[in-house]
Amino acid sequence: MSEDRDYSSKLTYFLVGAGIGAVVALLFAPKSGQELRGDIKDATRRSVDYANDNVRALSQKAGEIYATGREKAADIYHTGREKTHDIVETGREVISEQKDRVAAAIEAGKRAYQEKKAEGRAAVAETSEQS
Repeated sequence: MSEDRDYSSKLTYFLVGAGIGAVVALLFAPKSGQELRGDIKDATRRSVDYANDNVRALSQKAGEIYATGREKAADIYHTGREKTHDIVETGREVISEQKDRVAAAIEAGKRAYQEKKAEGRAAVAETSEQS
């Protein structure tokens, strides 16, 4: 970007210098007033055309840089969005697995409780029968 500004300022100085040089050269040339005005007019037209061409070139380059920057920003955005989506999905899967493990552990605990409870009743019933 700084390179473009340097180029632009150098171009500006060149054009100003070229214009001043052309006007001075025309003023000191031994010509009639009408010829001199025509030469000044031609030199001015050439300078304006040259400046317009360079402005168009700079404008096109700036447009290309803008488009490239916009594409890169869009790519970064989409990549970030995809990665975020992947992370969220991975997190959901981990949570679901942990939820299933906790549910299985709770169910195993309930079964173990029921078995111990049944064993305890059977032991109480056995001792009641023996007495």
